[in-house]
Amino acid sequence: MFYLMTLILSVSRCCSYVSCSKHSNVSTISSCLPDQTTALLQLKQEFAFVKPDFSGYYYRCPLVGNSHYNADIYESYPKMKFWKEEKDCCSWDGVTCNMKTGRVVALDLAYSWLQGPFPSNSSLFKLHGLRRINMAYNNFSFSLIPSDFGRLSKLPHLDLSFSMFSGLIPSEISFLTNLVSLDLSCFKNYYASGLLHLRKIDFANLIQNGTNLSALHLHQVDISSSLPESLANLSSLTSLRLGGCDLHGKFPENIFQFPKLEVIYLPCNYFLTGFLPQFQPSSSLKKLTLDYTNFSGILPNSIGYLKSMSHLILRNCHFVGTIPSSIWNLSELTFLDLSWNDFTGHHQLPSTLGNLAKLTVLSLRSSQLIGEIPFSLRNLTQLNYIDLSDNNLSGIIEFGYFSRLSNLQILSLSSNSLSVTTTNINSELPKFAILVLASCNLSEFPEFLKTQDQLRELDLSFNRIKGEIPKWFWGIGNNKLELLDLRWNELHGSLIVPPLLTSMFYFRISGNNLTGRIHPSFRKWTSFKVLDLSKNHFDGTIPQWLGRLAGSLEFLNLKENNLQGSIPLISTNGSMHNMMRILDLSHNQLRGKVPQSLINCSKLQVVNLGHNQISDTFPFWLQNLSELQILVLRSNNFFGPIWHPHKYLGFVNLSIIDLSFNHFSGSLPSEYFRNWGYMSKAPDRNKSDMASFGKSQVESNYSFAYMYSTSMMSKGLDMELMTALMIFTSIDLSNNKFDGEIPSSVGDLRSLIVLNLSSNSFTGTIPSSLGNLTELESLDLSKNKLIGGIPQQLENLTFLEYLNMSQNQLTGPIPQGGQLETFSYSSFEGNPGLCGLQLSKKCENTDATISFHSKEEESESENGFTWKVVVLRYGCGLVVGIIFGHVTLSRRSCWF
Repeated sequence: MFYLMTLILSVSRCCSYVSCSKHSNVSTISSCLPDQTTALLQLKQEFAFVKPDFSGYYYRCPLVGNSHYNADIYESYPKMKFWKEEKDCCSWDGVTCNMKTGRVVALDLAYSWLQGPFPSNSSLFKLHGLRRINMAYNNFSFSLIPSDFGRLSKLPHLDLSFSMFSGLIPSEISFLTNLVSLDLSCFKNYYASGLLHLRKIDFANLIQNGTNLSALHLHQVDISSSLPESLANLSSLTSLRLGGCDLHGKFPENIFQFPKLEVIYLPCNYFLTGFLPQFQPSSSLKKLTLDYTNFSGILPNSIGYLKSMSHLILRNCHFVGTIPSSIWNLSELTFLDLSWNDFTGHHQLPSTLGNLAKLTVLSLRSSQLIGEIPFSLRNLTQLNYIDLSDNNLSGIIEFGYFSRLSNLQILSLSSNSLSVTTTNINSELPKFAILVLASCNLSEFPEFLKTQDQLRELDLSFNRIKGEIPKWFWGIGNNKLELLDLRWNELHGSLIVPPLLTSMFYFRISGNNLTGRIHPSFRKWTSFKVLDLSKNHFDGTIPQWLGRLAGSLEFLNLKENNLQGSIPLISTNGSMHNMMRILDLSHNQLRGKVPQSLINCSKLQVVNLGHNQISDTFPFWLQNLSELQILVLRSNNFFGPIWHPHKYLGFVNLSIIDLSFNHFSGSLPSEYFRNWGYMSKAPDRNKSDMASFGKSQVESNYSFAYMYSTSMMSKGLDMELMTALMIFTSIDLSNNKFDGEIPSSVGDLRSLIVLNLSSNSFTGTIPSSLGNLTELESLDLSKNKLIGGIPQQLENLTFLEYLNMSQNQLTGPIPQGGQLETFSYSSFEGNPGLCGLQLSKKCENTDATISFHSKEEESESENGFTWKVVVLRYGCGLVVGIIFGHVTLSRRSCWF
């Protein structure tokens, strides 16, 4: 009886969906309407079906652990290819119909291989009944998002993410007032620019009209504005993803208190400020991602109330204080990253770490950790990523400690006070993909590496590994090794690598004692992006085949070896798309000329050929490299002029040029620096130190950065610039044979920090336009033939820390005021005609000077402006200048 009643009920329920009786009032249709079929078939004709290739584009900030929030749950295949006219369109893959009306209500074409521009009059817009559109991860060939999407006024769900749309997002999107979820997230291109842009007013309208929004995803859309106040009204939000949008201003604190909010994803908004509030036990927050923002303040202990928290990612913010102990009680955490903050004091990894049993990622890099690694870490058997580097952890750790962590794939223990021992490992270790053991006091190559057949990236740099590289070492990773860093060990012998390692793209072995020639086995490594053999004892010539690797090679560093001969020609291999960006051949014994084939490397940002024996005229053609930022030709045998009326154009993006210690000669016209575009820009005080040059596409899972360094003269000292930043600008033309007057256009270089024109034969007076260089920290005009007085305008140089005007023919009083008062005798010696407080020769006729000031004061008092007022104003300016200078220079100190 029970089964009979169940059957009757089931049949009666069916009658509500299909016409079971002629008396039924429900009109149902079991197939889609003809106009819907026609529209879908027309839509099919609008695109080709090609599997998309997104290489060279980023779908996220390229940071550790920030995997894209939509995991690849979709199977990628051309869905529309299998749509057949003879079949009911409601049965087609990706199509959902309302079975009562026969109209299409949902279209899921994500990962469907669609290729081609999205037509502005697409047949999609004929499907007025659509309630859900998902066209993510296709390739719409950089076309604009059609404004006709705004016609689908009743649409609640729209997802066009990562489908190669570009340009301005149409304002008509804000007309979709019924939106519940919107995802317009996009890739960044090679230069880390978002493909899509959203105007500030359209962003504000979108949020103001989107009162029903539950999910707002605009990841990597270039918005470049502050957050509209109306965002605080979207109390229905469950997911907010605005990573990499160039947001600035303050993030509204009350948004953290939204009762339904589960996801806040804001990484890579470098100027977005904010604080974490006191959290409530009722909070629904599960994922909080703020890495690479300007959030600051303390981490509240109330963060322990977030019992549902699975992702806590605060990497590279500015949080201070101590890490709250309540974090170790968040038992649902699967992802914890507190790396690179400004935590103070010392933190020990607690034994309660074992409470985080679900943890898969633990990153506490540079978090002021001390003590030993607790035994409880071994209990986190779900871990696949551990980064404890750049702390002060101590003690001896036997590598067999990690044998219980069978899921562990990425491990970094570098730059601590740990001593890692790798002998007597009796149990099987996990199969590592990435292993970073830099600065771990290793004295030999770990034997356990012999069985690591999944290894892709290995860093053993800054250890004490001695001797030759054993042959078995080149077999690790089963010839799948992509990244290898052996810098700064005690390796010697020749470097012969097997040609089987064709997957290698990053290889650094600088700072060792390797000898011999650059072996031809490297020529098989056709995927090379980074090759650093610097600071060894390699000799012979640079092989010609190395020039043919420029098609893929981005960073080539061979400096400080014993290489001879000429610089090889750069071959295009039939392609003009050479990827070379940093070329450093300095501190060798290279001769000949600079090969003009370098002009094929259109992406070059750094050319350093300093400290060689190159004999050539100035390579004017380098001006055609529009991305060139650093040019060093120092200490060679270059000769002739650096200006020619028909060859000289100026350098558009140059920030550092060093031509010192050569035989360059001739005069420079007054307009010489007029076309140096980058140096002429007003300095941007808001520009982050993270805006460094040479940002590499060589991004591994561990995000190894290529830290480039170059030596330069600054403030009278030869310094090593460890990370060349675009906000550092320098000109060094010293120790040459230049004559004539110093170009007055040098005063146009408003962002200049270092200027060295010493040891030449410059004549004439010091240009008063130097007073415009308000960013200048180092000025050296010594050992020239300059005449006349020191311009009073130089008192404007409030950042000036080093000044040398010695050994000239300057005359008159040294201006008293500003930074000029702070320099000693050595800055002005060798100018018999100079006088002043810094010199033994005091200025005569002080009464006349006082009389002059009195007359000036008297005449100015007629306008109510007296000399006393000037002194008072100037004194205040100096104090402010010194304080501001201290703050700024303390920030700049990390450059050296």
